[in-house]
Amino acid sequence: MMRNWFKVAAPLGDMSARVLVMCSFLIPLVLWCVVSYAPFLWERDYRLTIVSAPSDTQAFPATYLAGDVVSDDYFHDYQQAIRDDNAALAEMRESSAKDFGMSERSARSYNKKILRSFVPVAEENGWFNVRIKDQLSSKDYYREMYATMFRLWGQLDSGELQVADGTLSDENLQLIKTNYQLLNQVADNYDANKFLSEPMFQLVPQGRLKVARPVYIPAPDEVFNSAWADFTNQSELGDLQVASRYRSSISVVFSGFLLAALIGVPIALLAGTFTFLSKLIEPFVDFFRYMPAPAFSTVLIAVFGLAQAPKVALVVIGTLPHLILMVANTTRTVDRSLLDAAQTLGASRLQVIKDVVIPAILPSLYNDLRILLGWAWTWLVIAELIGMKSGLTEIIDTQGRRFQFDHVYPIIFLIGLTGFFVDQILSGVRVVFFPWIVDEKSGPIAQIVRLPARFVAWLTEGRLEPEINTKAI
Repeated sequence: MMRNWFKVAAPLGDMSARVLVMCSFLIPLVLWCVVSYAPFLWERDYRLTIVSAPSDTQAFPATYLAGDVVSDDYFHDYQQAIRDDNAALAEMRESSAKDFGMSERSARSYNKKILRSFVPVAEENGWFNVRIKDQLSSKDYYREMYATMFRLWGQLDSGELQVADGTLSDENLQLIKTNYQLLNQVADNYDANKFLSEPMFQLVPQGRLKVARPVYIPAPDEVFNSAWADFTNQSELGDLQVASRYRSSISVVFSGFLLAALIGVPIALLAGTFTFLSKLIEPFVDFFRYMPAPAFSTVLIAVFGLAQAPKVALVVIGTLPHLILMVANTTRTVDRSLLDAAQTLGASRLQVIKDVVIPAILPSLYNDLRILLGWAWTWLVIAELIGMKSGLTEIIDTQGRRFQFDHVYPIIFLIGLTGFFVDQILSGVRVVFFPWIVDEKSGPIAQIVRLPARFVAWLTEGRLEPEINTKAI
C-alpha cells in the first residue's frame, strides 16, 4: 500500500486515503501530547491547593496562595518544613510549660488562617462557594467562611463527609481531626469571641503535579476541561456567554460573506463575460486586494459607528476583491463554442448570460463561493476587534492578555471546527444540487451529509449514486 503513496500523480485506494486522512488529524494531536506530557522536555512543578506558613522565614520568605506554582524540589522542602513545625508544636503540647511563643490573640489569628487554608478543598468538593463574597460584606463573609470550615471539619471528624479523591491527603485529614478535637474543647461551633487560643497544627501543603510547560502550551486535558466548563457556564472565570458570542460571530461572518457575494458575483459575471468590463474593473480590483483590509478599520468606524456594521464591512472588504477575480476567471472558462452557438441561434446578450454562462459555471461558482466562505472566516478575529470588541474574539483577546490559554484554544478550535464542518456540509450537498458532476475529493463529513440524497436515489431509481451525465452541456 505504501509503495503507491509517492508515485507521481498516482491515485490512492480508498483504504490508503482513509489512513492518510486520519493521520492528518492524529499527527498534530500526537505532537501536541508529546510536547505537553513528555517528562524529559519540561521541569516538574506543583500547583498549590493547600498553603501554610513555615516558621523558617529565611528559607521560605514568600507568602503563597492557592493556585501558585512552585518547583518540585521546593515543594517537598516546603512540606517538610511544615511537618517539622508541627512536630515542634507537638513537643510543646506534651511539655508542662506549653510556651507557644505567641499571645492568645496571635494564636486565634493563627488558627483562623489554618481554617482559611481549607477553603480551596471545600470549594473543590462543592461544600463552599467563595462567590458569596460578592453578596456579603467583608465581615459577614469571613464569619460565614470560618463557621463553614469549622462545621466541615466536624463532619469530617465524625465521618459524615467524604472528600473527593485527590483533594485531601490522609495526612491532612488526620491533622484536621486532631485540630477539630482541640477546637471542640473550647466551643461546639465557630464563635469569634470564644475561639481556641492555643496554636493548632498546620495543614501540610498540597499541590497537583504539573509539567512546567510554557504558559502558551496548555495540555490537551486542560484545554478539554476548560472548554467543557466554558461551554456549560461552569468556568472559574464566570459566565463567558459563549453561546451568545458564538451567534454574534457567525452573524458577522455570514452577513459579510453574503453581502460580498451579492455585490461581487454580478460584477464578476459581467467582467468575465465582457472583455471591456474586465479591463475596466479587474486591474483596480487586483490592486485593491493587496491593501490590508484592517487598514480601513478607522474609516469603517467613522462611517458605520462602533457596533456590528464595521465588522461586517471589514469581512466584505477582505472577501470582495478575491471573489470578483476568482468568479471572473471561472466565468471565462465557459466553452467558447457554447457562446458562439447561442449567438448564432439569435440569443441576446442577456439570454447568453442567463441561459448559457450562468448554467455552465454554476457548479464551479458553487465551489468558488464555498472556498471564499472559508476566506471570510479568516477575517473574523480582526473584524471583531474593530470598535467595541465582541463575539468569540473578545474571549480570545481578553483571556489571551491574562495568559489563560487553556480558555483561548477552545474558542480557536470552535471557530476552526465551525468553518470545517460548514465546508464539509456544503461539499456534501454539492452532488445534490449538481448530480452530473463527478466529485472524487469529498471528505468523510461530506460523504455522511450526502447519504440522505443517496438513499432517496436508491428508493426512487434503484441506484446509490446520482446519475452522472458525461455529455458536455
